[in-house]
Amino acid sequence: MSSILRALSCADDYDPESLPVARAREIIRDLIVPVPGAERLFIRNALGRVLAQDIISPIDVPGHDNSAMDGYAVRFADLDPAGETRLRLAGTALAGRAFAGSLGVGECVRIMTGAMVPAGADTIVIQEVVREEDGLVVVPPGQKQGQNLRRAGEDLRAGHPALKAGKLIRPAELGLLASLGVAEAPVKRRVRVAVFSTGDELCSIGTPIRPGEVYDSNRYTLFGMLTRLGCEVVDLGVVHDNPHVLESAFREAASHADAIVTSGGVSVGEADFVRALMSRLGEVVFWKIAMRPGRPMAFGKIGDAYLFGLPGNPVAVMVTFYQFVRDALLKLMGVDPVEPLPLFRVPCTGALKKRPGRTEFQRGVLYREAGEWRVHPTGAQGSGILSSMSDANCFIVLEHEQGNVEPGEPVWVQPMEGLI
Repeated sequence: MSSILRALSCADDYDPESLPVARAREIIRDLIVPVPGAERLFIRNALGRVLAQDIISPIDVPGHDNSAMDGYAVRFADLDPAGETRLRLAGTALAGRAFAGSLGVGECVRIMTGAMVPAGADTIVIQEVVREEDGLVVVPPGQKQGQNLRRAGEDLRAGHPALKAGKLIRPAELGLLASLGVAEAPVKRRVRVAVFSTGDELCSIGTPIRPGEVYDSNRYTLFGMLTRLGCEVVDLGVVHDNPHVLESAFREAASHADAIVTSGGVSVGEADFVRALMSRLGEVVFWKIAMRPGRPMAFGKIGDAYLFGLPGNPVAVMVTFYQFVRDALLKLMGVDPVEPLPLFRVPCTGALKKRPGRTEFQRGVLYREAGEWRVHPTGAQGSGILSSMSDANCFIVLEHEQGNVEPGEPVWVQPMEGLI
């Protein structure tokens, strides 16, 4: 037994045959170590990758005091706090074309959004409140010193971190890097994930299906989820229920992948060999979770590869991936911190059956009616009904000790947008 398993076995709440969801997440989070290795990429190619080092800003952003509005640059000391002030127009400042010279007493400069603030000016008066009269610009009272003015470096300061290592690069980060003039970014290497399905009943698409067979949908679902997460996917296909063939697949996957995700073969059926092979080739930390769907889920390691043995039912595959594998892979990618999926409470329009002692992830449709958000179940909640995931836009999360839900009762929901 490894030191990890010895430490866990001494914990009061460690039951590998029925771990609560929260405890399973905690164990996975504590055991995952980010992959080593990094590369430099042109920033357009870095979208979806994870920063390997801090980005130190080489410049101030903005690089100069500039106007946040179209209007007039003035000296606040010239303004009458109790009445109107008449100022002489000294010129114009455009974005990219600064006003030459400095602002004198009793003067103002017409200025456009983004233009450099003239020397001597410290306040911007928006154009909508002023008027011209006898060749002068009339400013009303009530202005505040420094209004509508963006200071140099107020966004980013030269020499200070602009982005921290572990940051996932999204469109906003691309723009921020570009605003600094940074053309290349140091990013963590892609996480490589090997995927295969197990079962003699599985038939690959493109081949005729025989009686008793089903087309393998899980590998395609996993491919979609892993690809959207930014992983490099190694598809090992369908592996039949033969211990020698399965062992060969596990060894091949562990030899060149950072993580292995399988579907099927982790329950207690006579032909379910995955858990036994995992134990023989590596170590299994747990193999059952107090949840529905997805109770038979194994987590462990083979060599240096983390292994996630997911159930065979299509809905259970998706639920366990999003509730456990997603966060684990984000940490493996080097994302820091890994943010949990958001939850919020809304009334449920239908009755739900729920047995205390397990967490349930039912599928629902979140919608807005009369200005309020509500959720209704998609209907049949069987773990083999993949259409329930296609029809849904959220999970209805029923907590461990919760019982039945009556119509109108609030429940936790977890939106799927951005996940599926």
